[in-house]
Amino acid sequence: MILKILNSVLPLLSTVLCLTATYGALAQDTPSLPTPVPNAVSAGNQIILNGRTLPGAWLQPTTTTVKGQTYLSDGALNQLLGINLLNSSNPSKQPVQWFSGLTNPPILNTSLSGGYRYLDITQLALKRGWKIQANGNTLVVVTPPSQLKNIRVGKQPKGDRVVLDLDMATPWQIRQELPVKRVVDPDEIIPKSTTPPNREWTITLDGTADPALIQRYNSQPTTQPTPPSIIQKVELVNNQTIVRLSVPFGLSVQVSTIPQPNRLVIDIRPDAMVEKTITWAQGLQWRQQWVTLGTDRFPVVWLDINPRAMGLSIKPILTNPQTLTGTAPLIQTAQNYLAVAAINGGYFNRNNRLPLGAIRQDNQWISGPILNRGAIAWNNNGQFYFGRLTLTETLITNNNQRLPISLLNTGYVQRGIARYTPAWGNTYTPLADNETIVVVENNQVRNQLAGGKSGITAIPIPENGYLLIFRNQTPQLPIGTKVSLTSATTTPEFSRYPHIIGAGPLLVQNRQIVLDGPAETFSPAFMTSQAVRSSICTTSTGNLMIAAVHSRAGGGGPTLAEQAKLMQTMGCINALNLDGGSSTSLYLGGQLLDRSPNTAARVHNGIGIFISPKTSK
Repeated sequence: MILKILNSVLPLLSTVLCLTATYGALAQDTPSLPTPVPNAVSAGNQIILNGRTLPGAWLQPTTTTVKGQTYLSDGALNQLLGINLLNSSNPSKQPVQWFSGLTNPPILNTSLSGGYRYLDITQLALKRGWKIQANGNTLVVVTPPSQLKNIRVGKQPKGDRVVLDLDMATPWQIRQELPVKRVVDPDEIIPKSTTPPNREWTITLDGTADPALIQRYNSQPTTQPTPPSIIQKVELVNNQTIVRLSVPFGLSVQVSTIPQPNRLVIDIRPDAMVEKTITWAQGLQWRQQWVTLGTDRFPVVWLDINPRAMGLSIKPILTNPQTLTGTAPLIQTAQNYLAVAAINGGYFNRNNRLPLGAIRQDNQWISGPILNRGAIAWNNNGQFYFGRLTLTETLITNNNQRLPISLLNTGYVQRGIARYTPAWGNTYTPLADNETIVVVENNQVRNQLAGGKSGITAIPIPENGYLLIFRNQTPQLPIGTKVSLTSATTTPEFSRYPHIIGAGPLLVQNRQIVLDGPAETFSPAFMTSQAVRSSICTTSTGNLMIAAVHSRAGGGGPTLAEQAKLMQTMGCINALNLDGGSSTSLYLGGQLLDRSPNTAARVHNGIGIFISPKTSK
């Protein structure tokens, strides 16, 4: 049974920043396929955890010899409960850590279904005393009441440490907030800019705290018990204890759990990401690693994908297949498509939410390329092509007049002729003043209209035709003129591939760095800025890598030159830069791996990874 998680995004921290430190725990069982999901299941898309309703995918087989057998998606397991996924080489077995020792960790059976990987938590829940009951599409989970007994703050070699002493293991969540002082894009640093402000992080415990403990951190005595820059506030809300931290630029938060006695350890340090390798499914591996360039270390989170694996496919994904206007969080778009994994794609205009780059899907141009920018093309046989892409369409009339069309279904505006098809939507609203609009239907000019002022009048796009938009020139196309179209790409190889996503700049080609901002009309400021970045590349094994690179330890994100070098260092044969900054989002099975969902911007399109149901059982 295939189900979607609610479209609303759970505002909890992504796995990459709240993982418990792993020490090489590795499931070494003989690799096998995940456990099949029974056809008869009770399943849903929301979880009531200790009275709070939260989105999360779950299922319970109704025909099983195990009473109360319950599966949670691994994203829900991590985001709602704080359970850490440890290293694993077997997609059917997932070792986890949650207030448990580092030796002999619990190993949960896995099952793929409907874009999610589910983990069997039956025995874990029984051992921890959880009460679980299905109620329609909602799973009700009640954990034993717990109490925060004390908060301790100390120093570590790489930063501050906050320890929360608990009387028993309890669910916890972590979330990174937006900067205290808002900036245009908190993930981009222009050279010579001022240091970005601190960011607030919140740790939420499913448990109460002694009023005296809360008072200690909310009062303002002469002698503060902790440095004011670390713990900002501790509060009790609906039987939950919320600890608010203020984290300086260049530092991040790493959370681990320790048993006997039970503690939540919060380290604030420049290298908070925990390295790991998880074979998530056949042909799909989740990796996180620090990559060194000179004196800098960058946290890279990526998925290594074998495009030749049985049942695996790769396709462009759009916010709304019915129109090219619109943006949404990548996590929402991926879930709507039931993709198991995804990364954000090409550029777009944040104001009018229109694409600014190539999108080709199943041999159909959805949006044309602009400015000779870099693109990736691929087919369904696991073959890829990287290069700088130009699409030239030519309108040919019955009297052999030839008119070059330079733009197709794009929010980019320039002098010349643009074409808008039904893939754009039902209507076209002028993007510039004084456009002349020629209506073509059944390969014949049907009408000519004055567009007037931009953004005012919506012009219907014929289902069996298109609109030609003339900007700063007058068309010589009388009504009744019969026309035809030809199309060609530069380089011609692009035309051979059914799927294309354009972004840029092109980073690596044939193992060599080919970064050239002017060739793709990127500004010098864009080329030299430090920003969080997304990239896609192919390796010498023929695999595909989709990667998110966040801020270096103690500093900002990579420049484009550094991003190119990082991709080359990681073994990329060909690599393309995708949209970055707050757009950067790497999705896997219901969660963002690289960041807190609430810090990720809405995006226009992405690249989705799919595993067919037949091979996910």
